[in-house]
Amino acid sequence: MNWSEKRICVTGGAGFLGTHLIQDLRARGANEIFVPTIEEYDLVDPTAIARLLADSNPDVIIHLAAHVGGIGANREHPAEFFYDNLMMGVQLMHQAYLRGVEKFVAIGTVCAYPKFTPVPFNEDDLWDGYPEETNAPYGLAKKMLLVQSQAYREQYGFNSIFLLPVNLYGPGDNFNPRSSHVIPALIRKCMEAQDQNADQIVVWGDGSPTREFIYVTDAARGIALATECYNESLPVNLGSGFEISIKDLAEKIARMTGFEGDLVWDTSKPNGQPRRALNTSRAKEKFGFTAQTDFDEGLQQTIDWYRANRK
Repeated sequence: MNWSEKRICVTGGAGFLGTHLIQDLRARGANEIFVPTIEEYDLVDPTAIARLLADSNPDVIIHLAAHVGGIGANREHPAEFFYDNLMMGVQLMHQAYLRGVEKFVAIGTVCAYPKFTPVPFNEDDLWDGYPEETNAPYGLAKKMLLVQSQAYREQYGFNSIFLLPVNLYGPGDNFNPRSSHVIPALIRKCMEAQDQNADQIVVWGDGSPTREFIYVTDAARGIALATECYNESLPVNLGSGFEISIKDLAEKIARMTGFEGDLVWDTSKPNGQPRRALNTSRAKEKFGFTAQTDFDEGLQQTIDWYRANRK
């Protein structure tokens, strides 16, 4: 793909992952990048999608936009997370096909995997069970884009791909306590506890689940590489290959932020999926992607960014 000759629309391009992706695309030579905002284009509304496509006239759409959050937000808003994500993605892909867009890149979620998927998660296991209950509506809404991608390629020859990034982290992450994921939530709790001279923080669950995380610039590079080089509808994991328990993660963040108090585990709160770690061999095979950022290094950069920007 010659990026300099393509008009690219990145939904969610003003968000956490989107800003890093746009930097990566510009470094590859992309000049015409259209970034719709939710204030101007509500992608749940099909008329807004039609207006977006008319205004941007894209050759390539990278669909990052999503209504997302951590376990708490998923429990509070399951219907919104299902409806908004399903309607945004399905209608956007359909109208992109009708308009003759050259390529559609759909970003899924690791939440689409069944609750008890064998570790490491293999893309062929996506349909072997129901997702973990707390984020199943969101995960299933996103997984419908895989079904649509494969169906539209089979019937219409439409070039769409479906990527499954694991949990992201990095500078610019969402640190809102009502909607953030575990890494920014723990960083904020530890720093606020120090500000208030508190001797403890409360952490959800019992600490036993494991998670894999990918640094945001690695994820952006993986999406750019797939957009450039991958043209099949087989789903592809984007991960780092590094798995850590929530207990070890919380202790690491406390140590790296300088919080010396106690971690109190609230076992009345859900653990979420028992384990999450991805098989990333397909990404390497299909478009040469492997993550490069050491977890401790990425975590330190995330902590430093929040410390510098939180006020």
